[in-house]
Amino acid sequence: MEFAAFAERAGRLEAEPADLETTSIVADLLADAGDDLETAVRFLLGRTYPAHDDRTLDVGPASCREAIARAAGPNVTAEDVEARLADRGEIGAVAAGFDFGGQRGLSAFGDGSDPLSVAEVDDTLRELAAATGQGSESRKVDALFGLFNRCDPAEARTLARLVLGEMRIGVGEGTARDAIAEAFLADVDAEREGGPGTGIDGEGGPETGIDGEGDDTDHENEVAAGRATDGAYAAVERALQVTNDYGRVARLAREEGREGLDAERIRVGRPIQAMLAQAGTAADAVESFEEVAVETKFDGARVQVHYAPGPDGFGPQLYSRNMDDVTEALPEIVEYVADRVDVPVVLDGEVVAVDDDGSPLPFQEVLRRFRRKHDVDRMREAVTCRLHAFDCLLAGDDLLEEPLRVRHDRLTDVLPEAAAEFRVVDDAEAVARIESAALEAGHEGVMLKNPASAYTPGNRGRDWLKRKPDVETLDAVVVGAEWGEGRRAELFGTFLLAVRDGDDYEPIGKVATGLTDEELADLTERLEPHVVAESGTELRIRPEVVLEVGYEEIQTSPTYGSGYALRFPRFVGVREDKSVEAADTLERVARLAEGDGD
Repeated sequence: MEFAAFAERAGRLEAEPADLETTSIVADLLADAGDDLETAVRFLLGRTYPAHDDRTLDVGPASCREAIARAAGPNVTAEDVEARLADRGEIGAVAAGFDFGGQRGLSAFGDGSDPLSVAEVDDTLRELAAATGQGSESRKVDALFGLFNRCDPAEARTLARLVLGEMRIGVGEGTARDAIAEAFLADVDAEREGGPGTGIDGEGGPETGIDGEGDDTDHENEVAAGRATDGAYAAVERALQVTNDYGRVARLAREEGREGLDAERIRVGRPIQAMLAQAGTAADAVESFEEVAVETKFDGARVQVHYAPGPDGFGPQLYSRNMDDVTEALPEIVEYVADRVDVPVVLDGEVVAVDDDGSPLPFQEVLRRFRRKHDVDRMREAVTCRLHAFDCLLAGDDLLEEPLRVRHDRLTDVLPEAAAEFRVVDDAEAVARIESAALEAGHEGVMLKNPASAYTPGNRGRDWLKRKPDVETLDAVVVGAEWGEGRRAELFGTFLLAVRDGDDYEPIGKVATGLTDEELADLTERLEPHVVAESGTELRIRPEVVLEVGYEEIQTSPTYGSGYALRFPRFVGVREDKSVEAADTLERVARLAEGDGD
């Protein structure tokens, strides 16, 4: 597939306001992608690798601006690109505004006569990800220059966004999932449920969102030409849940149909999305479940443990909630699992920092370990961590569809010392007693779960409810900052926060309270590579970091784009375990402001 064709579709998608038509455009693109199918669907989502793969391009905004400047000609500098970025506010628009190709003919990059292909872009981006060591930054800029030098404006816009992870063309994971079903599993035979597709007629499937976003109503049961059945949508979603690879699932749907998708299983070494919880009360749980499994809610960091013992085995390997590999930072957890587990497992749990008496320490202490890449042994002595496993997703066999009761029994079989306590009750008073004991022991509260529920990766359903003390916080994204004053003049001192609104981020307030000098230095170091523009003391920052922020009240306000402002915001901590896509939404803020809670 020519990259120009992909870029043209990306432009159409960005301009399309209707969800159904967006799905149809994506489905058409996938049907036309040929050998580039896997790459095309990942590119639409702004990825080079599957979500479970922790490899990154590691290309900063400065390198991208330098490559754009070189491709634009000898009279353009990186500072010129930065100035345009400050004016236009988006790297794709900046790249599209230059007339590339002035450097064509350089032997290192070919003669420019052949159109750029999706496969070539993918190969080059993977080379960028693999480039390390002395001179790697220069090699990355050279490679990007070679790509931009062959781009027309639409291609340049798409390439710049891909490189910096800023596609944001209105294609979410739910849209991609529905488009896969409609491109390859649509069935014109209303008597049949599913099966390989027969084509696209321009009708898109509803946007439902794996993570509970969007319309969660059932798909229509009747099957029109080009529309998939409920079973087809479900088959794609299920395969995505256990692979986290939209490219692979698209290929399976095209080449093997429902049978190939249904054969996919969770496997050791391929992390899956974590099952999520909603806020709820003990009364809600008793009414919904009749019997309620009550577990301690640990104030720790979520981990997924993958281990297959034996000479040809795997791990133990540990992944965060975002599926980042955190194995090296937690050697004692690795040793603990390796010493005790003798069958292939995938476990879900929390790593908690504890003091010398084994009592839990605040969440921020365990995050000191998660971020550590150097001096791990020293940090291991300073902060002791303990694994509390609360679910077993695989123990020799795939257990995702098994009831929670069964999964917990298998957990106690394979790792009894680390298995979180599991108590089943049938009244709210019993829940309150267990919660009181958990709080007294220094934990965060309790979780209320349906003992009969399956494990549904990525879903925030009603089978898991979180119940904890009424301390209101938001998980907000840093989108800007201001330099500090006095002794903090070399550090960012104030941070502009935003919440998600579709693919955008709407500001909701600034936080400067509750931060130590050490925390300010840490945040400054972390955020500086993501600065995209600077004006006086103010900086605009690419959304990459999530902060947990406490507040007294949410008020309506014309000051910020969200329409709301936080009253007395204070820094609680960095949400190392959350990506910006998992930050709080404007919809939730509106509910909280109206007093409706979660």
